[in-house]
Amino acid sequence: HHNTLDIDMYMRIATELHLKRLIVGGFERVYEIGRIFRNEGMDPKHNPEFTTIELYESYADFHDMMDIAEGILSSAAKDILGSYQVEWLGETIDLTPGWKRLTMIDAVKQYVGVDFDAISDDETACRAAEAVGIDMEGCERTWGTALYECFDQRVEEKLIQPTFITMYPVEVSPLAKRSPEQPALTERYEMFICGCEMGNAFSELNDPIDQYERFKAQAEKRANGDEEADMMDEDFVMALEYGMPPTGGLGFGIDRCSMMLCGTDSIRDVILFPT
Repeated sequence: HHNTLDIDMYMRIATELHLKRLIVGGFERVYEIGRIFRNEGMDPKHNPEFTTIELYESYADFHDMMDIAEGILSSAAKDILGSYQVEWLGETIDLTPGWKRLTMIDAVKQYVGVDFDAISDDETACRAAEAVGIDMEGCERTWGTALYECFDQRVEEKLIQPTFITMYPVEVSPLAKRSPEQPALTERYEMFICGCEMGNAFSELNDPIDQYERFKAQAEKRANGDEEADMMDEDFVMALEYGMPPTGGLGFGIDRCSMMLCGTDSIRDVILFPT
């Protein structure tokens, strides 16, 4: 509670929406290194309070963001350690530029054996996922959710060397632009090292009508008990109505990258005053 203004305020879970408003306002490249708070679980890779960098660039897309993320982490390793080779979590990681890039559909086909390109309807996709042991209990029974659950439950932990996974389903990407070729997917990637998600980036959604409908769907999920779903942000939708140029955005956790460069297996070792 803010005593002077007599209003309730909240700790932020991301710097994203305010940075995008600056893009709407005409700032073509913006970034912030900021403290973030998420009231989620704690384990060696997660802490409720952590530090991220988020950056946004007008007239860029998720391919440009891949190049930036790869450049930042590869050059950091080279400058700090003198090598692209990093020992982390019992693995020798090669951060040499030229990281592997896979669509989520191709990754699931490779590691799980289900070809979602060959499936078109929701129920068939869900049954195909369940047939290979994917737990769909409590999940939306849609094609996109089935694809994501296959990836989340079976693929992520296998991505040891630096890998960009691209083209995420719309259901799990409420702020990313749809692919023109495959509207069920978005121009989004996450980067993985040692089975850990190290960063997230999009070609940003700049259609206010589409954004409003996705916020609405997220708000309904939240009302039904999904604590990780987004809330409606009508101020942000209004900003998009004024007009946001095509934009690429990238965010990653500085603490987890510090873990890798320091060779430590606990995020608490790189946070000065962990919870």
